[in-house]
Amino acid sequence: MSTNLSKIKRDKMLETISKIKENIEDDETLKNLSLIEYELTKKKYGLVWEEHEENVDIQLETNIPTFEEIKENNIVTSEDKEYNFLLEGDNLHSLYLLEKTHKGRIDVIYIDPPYNTGANDFIYDDKRIDLEDGYRHSKWISFIYKRLEIAKRLLSKDGIIFISIDDNEQAQLRLLCDEIFGEENFVGNIVWEKRTKCQNTKTAKYMLQSKTESIFVYKNKNEKYEFCLTYESEREYPSIDENGKKYRLEKLGEMSASGMRGRETMIFPIEGIMPKEGNQWKFGKDTIERYRERNDLIIKNNKVYFRIRPEDEEAKMKPFWSLLLKDIGTAESAKTELNNILGTKEHGFETIKPVKLIKDLIFHVIGDKKDAIILDFFAGSGTTAQAVLELNKEDNGNRKFIICTNNENNICRDITLNRLKKVINGYDKIKGISANVKYYKTTYIPKKNTEEENIQENLLLNIRNLIQLENGISIDDKKIKVILDEESIDDFSINKKAVEECEKLYISSDILLTAKQVKIFKDNNIEVFIIPEYYFDEEIKEVQ
Repeated sequence: MSTNLSKIKRDKMLETISKIKENIEDDETLKNLSLIEYELTKKKYGLVWEEHEENVDIQLETNIPTFEEIKENNIVTSEDKEYNFLLEGDNLHSLYLLEKTHKGRIDVIYIDPPYNTGANDFIYDDKRIDLEDGYRHSKWISFIYKRLEIAKRLLSKDGIIFISIDDNEQAQLRLLCDEIFGEENFVGNIVWEKRTKCQNTKTAKYMLQSKTESIFVYKNKNEKYEFCLTYESEREYPSIDENGKKYRLEKLGEMSASGMRGRETMIFPIEGIMPKEGNQWKFGKDTIERYRERNDLIIKNNKVYFRIRPEDEEAKMKPFWSLLLKDIGTAESAKTELNNILGTKEHGFETIKPVKLIKDLIFHVIGDKKDAIILDFFAGSGTTAQAVLELNKEDNGNRKFIICTNNENNICRDITLNRLKKVINGYDKIKGISANVKYYKTTYIPKKNTEEENIQENLLLNIRNLIQLENGISIDDKKIKVILDEESIDDFSINKKAVEECEKLYISSDILLTAKQVKIFKDNNIEVFIIPEYYFDEEIKEVQ
């Protein structure tokens, strides 16, 4: 057994601190010594960094995060379709609210966070982080850690997260994800060819040219996962037997009988024929007997053959490879793709992921789940949303996306929203893909409860936005209504026209329906839903 030298030193220091504390009565000194003890007993393996606080954390101390619907930015092509969501603002703010509406419900998360290259690509607390910042790695880890913690809680039991990254923070991200999702839930590292041209021909001889990036893949639970695959090719059965059934004649293979795969039980005579010296059959006695019983074992020229039929094997499938080459698209082709959609090169995006890449990732996870929910909280230009729409178009799916991005330089409104409008409504000669999108902007409500600022009333006004988000609907106050008090439910239940128009009714948990009201709603096929208390229950209790 090896000796843990670090533990011996640590235990010795803790023993010394404990003895010092016995002779000290000053509370402040005791408190500081306890903090030292805590630091000494923290985790001993994994990623360690200096924690940093963001402005959004400070705002949340005195404010409650909410959403405001910007109706003029909504995209509606069919009132019967469910809604997707584009969330403008700090993604940590959005994630806090998504935890109320989508905890354990997200099937796929794809994110392409800032890579922290030191070239001002990463903004932390409204400041651009460059190579001169001595805490740039700690700030990036603090930034991503909080968001991934919530992402883990949002994932469904069978959920998968894809995280794009390059060499700048790859090692740190791997350790961080092992801690959050569990090392045992690491599925693999996908490498994709992002570039075909040399980045800088003048400096090529002085530096290793980066050609690939990584996509870390983690599952939510340590259980066997089955990916969706596509057919690589149809197997051929060129021969017809005496009964008119198809088959393929194949020689029984041999393999070396030495090494780990060697088995004496695989060495036996078949109609007096033995494998070559040092070899064994590829199939065992039970399989050979099965072919013999159905008259599909054939001896020809002192060699063993068997007839393989369609029911003997599955179709040949294309694997989900961990290496994706340029035929799936590159950052260069993705930029051209975005240029064509927006009709301009002046959009500010240089490193873009191709739609085919994201669509391929999503397909391999939920290709067979046509009602899945996909989240991207570093949405950028909106590639993930387009990938979801295209996948739905290909297989008539009803998958929904939720994408979040800030509005720095009007990116969300001028680029992300504009791209969605073009993809949904069509552009040039490209036909649109019918879909609905609601546009939310993050905002705050003060944690105050005064005559001027009644927190309960303020939050009730925002509940409808969370209802829409959670259920993928649009509350029109006709087919879908929200009622928050008993006086309003009484008025509604006796309004024959309003009742006949209504299909879904969301009511406060404080409302007690009468037997007569229950019957009226049932007779008119109105679905009644109780608004969850978890929307803002904790926030209200905290202030009261």
